[in-house]
Amino acid sequence: MSTRRISRRHFVIACGATAAAALTPRPGGSRAEASLPPGDGDDYVQLNSNENPNGLSGKALEALARSGRVGSRYPDGLEDEVRSAIARHHRVRPKQIVLGCGSSDILRMADAAFLGGGKTAVAAEPTFEAVLLYARVLRAVAEKIPLTADFRHDLPKMAAGCTEKTGLVYICNPNNPTGTVVSGEELGAFLAKVPPSVAVLVDEAYHHFVEDPRYATALEHLDRHPNLVVARTFSKIYGMAGMRLGYAVASEANAAALSRQASWNNVNAAGLTIALESLADPEIVPAQKRVLNGTKRWLCSELEREGRRYIPSQSNFVMIDVARDVVPVIRAFEQRKILVGRKFPSLPNWLRVSIGTPEQMQAFLAGLRVIVPAKAV
Repeated sequence: MSTRRISRRHFVIACGATAAAALTPRPGGSRAEASLPPGDGDDYVQLNSNENPNGLSGKALEALARSGRVGSRYPDGLEDEVRSAIARHHRVRPKQIVLGCGSSDILRMADAAFLGGGKTAVAAEPTFEAVLLYARVLRAVAEKIPLTADFRHDLPKMAAGCTEKTGLVYICNPNNPTGTVVSGEELGAFLAKVPPSVAVLVDEAYHHFVEDPRYATALEHLDRHPNLVVARTFSKIYGMAGMRLGYAVASEANAAALSRQASWNNVNAAGLTIALESLADPEIVPAQKRVLNGTKRWLCSELEREGRRYIPSQSNFVMIDVARDVVPVIRAFEQRKILVGRKFPSLPNWLRVSIGTPEQMQAFLAGLRVIVPAKAV
């Protein structure tokens, strides 16, 4: 059975010059840029959108079946229930939680709330582009700060880039596409340097995969820095990319500012029902983390054995140096019915591959050995 899912990655492809165009796929875009190709998605190995190949848990699937009972009703009551459940999960007040149609919707709300004509958005280069693309729609100015030599956020330069015109600073942690992290100590020092008038948006879509002991969620800084907004999603470790549910945790004032930019009933009853079941299941996160990170470790050990360069990742994807323009490599994989990540212009020779099942990663590695022989890198 085909599983037609729409990921955060679609959002990047979809953004255009206007808010309406932002929801329309780019004409002529490669199928390797989309979550699924036309036709039966099961014909392809899908390693391009950082989705969870294991999908919903058994209990979540049962909740999906039950969600039909509320499918004819608007989800207002469920929204309140999910906000309360998320608030309990993070030990905050429900008024500090804002729901979105995926976390990309939260990023859009943040741009609309904190940017405008003449305002500046500061972000790393490369990073997940949604914030900067929507900033362009709002006629805000994008200030891109290159990553450090070890592919990490250059927080001192990002802090120095904040001026009286800065409305928003975006930190993707772990960062997409590099998989590198900002440590808890680094984030604390950064927040202390950023003017309190600047909103700091920390995107923790890949939070659950992190194993680096130096990392800490930005939520630990929320009480001391009310200008902080933390975005999370159910798309990744919970396997809910197609259900489109994300959320923000913020001060009550910033949560209200985000909510004013939200569409009416911007989440659906099925996603909300599954989210409640997933939050109540203590086994989902550790089980998926163990399986997916274990598969990632296997892949990286094979890359090391073959002498290939890659960026150590704290997420469910890995960037691999293919020592040439990545676009022909992406196309060669697509011809083998394997979808891999898109090109990132500032890292043109690096291929991003999502972590799939062990069998899928074996297929990817077999393809890599043919398309980019180890002796050629």
